[in-house]
Amino acid sequence: MRKGALSTACAVAGVIALAGCGSSSSGGGKSSGTPSSGTGGMSSSSAPATGGSATAAAGGVDGKGAKVGIILPDRQSSNRWISSDPEALKARCKTDNLSCDIQNANGSAQQMTTIATKMMNDGVKVLALVNLDSASAAQIEKTAKSKGIYTIDYDRLTLGGSASLYVSFDNVKVGQLQGKTLEQCSQVKGKSAVQYVDLNGAPTDNNATLFKQGYDSVLKDAKGWTKVGDQSVPNWDNQQAGIIFTSMLQKAPKLNAVMVANDGMAGSVVTALQKQGLAGKVAVSGQDATVQGLQRIMDGTQCFTIYKPSTEEAYPVIDAAADLANGKPPKTTTQIKDTQTGREVPAILAPPIAITKANVAVPINAGYTPKSTTCVGKYVALCKAAGVK
Repeated sequence: MRKGALSTACAVAGVIALAGCGSSSSGGGKSSGTPSSGTGGMSSSSAPATGGSATAAAGGVDGKGAKVGIILPDRQSSNRWISSDPEALKARCKTDNLSCDIQNANGSAQQMTTIATKMMNDGVKVLALVNLDSASAAQIEKTAKSKGIYTIDYDRLTLGGSASLYVSFDNVKVGQLQGKTLEQCSQVKGKSAVQYVDLNGAPTDNNATLFKQGYDSVLKDAKGWTKVGDQSVPNWDNQQAGIIFTSMLQKAPKLNAVMVANDGMAGSVVTALQKQGLAGKVAVSGQDATVQGLQRIMDGTQCFTIYKPSTEEAYPVIDAAADLANGKPPKTTTQIKDTQTGREVPAILAPPIAITKANVAVPINAGYTPKSTTCVGKYVALCKAAGVK
């Protein structure tokens, strides 16, 4: 059957069919999570066909009181899962007239499965997950699909899953932005020879793979830059990151830069550097615009972080959930290839923002990183000088 005829047949079959016709196209990105060219429709085996575009600034959607379950991953890898994302999700649920149950799996895939099972038994129409690993999340999605419940991959793509939609930042671009910004840090800019290491996120997190894909693509071509170490950190564990980096530093004492995947692990890196009198002398990256990350940027011990406003993910997730719960096609902006299955997953991807000392006030003034906890003690004056309102 021709692709156009296939799309028409799927549309006629009904917008809320959970099984049936779907595109067999295997085109798109070369790696998991890489955007495909074109927009394309959503396979009716997991959700209604889609079209158009979406932005977080768009108005709310009337969810007509439908039940939606949202499971966040942990309270350790980033403060966003404790404060900014839950707050943004609650606000959008209210705007969209949804009954949302927002819970945290506390770093346990087993607990996530238990929470998901209860939510499904309680009658949710849509389940949004920030997975801890693809295998456990794919099983949750399989169970949900068998019960006629739509699922959304929130922030992290579930490889081998069956989610109707993937909402995230463009994680390859996040990594590319990290690499490009690291090159411009004062500790390394203009140097003819730079030794650096990669301290990557959890190997079970597809986002960590995509971040690495992005910054490796930039730094491998950086003139005079030599990678002298490359390790991943299980579960994004900050303490383990410190142990791993300390070993790296012992092997490469003339290190100039650390490509570290997020702010939490960057804190452990800076602590290790401080013990050797090297804090502020070695360029350190980050991600998530955390309180501690921004404070270190103001101190000069961390070069930058990556700011990913929670509303840019939370609002589209909730808007899409409201649409799906009422049999309407959510709008998407691109497709992401699941390299485990070859499936093209409809997606909404937001652009990341690099935060350095020059614009450190941005996430604070936006309310993403709380002024009340960031601008305290010596940081009161530093925040004022940085333009915090």
